[in-house]
Amino acid sequence: MPSAAPRQSERKNSAKDLKVYQLAYERSMRIFELSRCFPPEERFALTSQIRRSSRSVCLNLREAWAKRRYEAHSVSKLTDCDGENSETDSSLDSARDCAYISVQQHDILVGMCREIGKMLGSMIKNPSLFVIAFQ
Repeated sequence: MPSAAPRQSERKNSAKDLKVYQLAYERSMRIFELSRCFPPEERFALTSQIRRSSRSVCLNLREAWAKRRYEAHSVSKLTDCDGENSETDSSLDSARDCAYISVQQHDILVGMCREIGKMLGSMIKNPSLFVIAFQ
């Protein structure tokens, strides 16, 4: 299972250094570009929703990073990330079924969702690799 949490030998200075953050950010930018072509009637529905949920993964990761001295708070934010990731996955299904994105685009982005979910799951199950222990 891929690990998004830093190992002791890998010093991370920001959530932006985490593989899971980088993958989630890349996915949110791909979704932004693809959603530019969604029909105008989706502007306040699917377009807005998929952009918000995909961006929320990164935003919640930044909050989890900021709260990593407190395991329960950090895990709570990571759980929020996982929920937003799942929401993005569902919105991608809608975009595919409405023919706003191709099956190939869907498969790539859903694959990214799956990978992000695995990394988040690992972080949630093993928070000691992510949180900062009090000295």
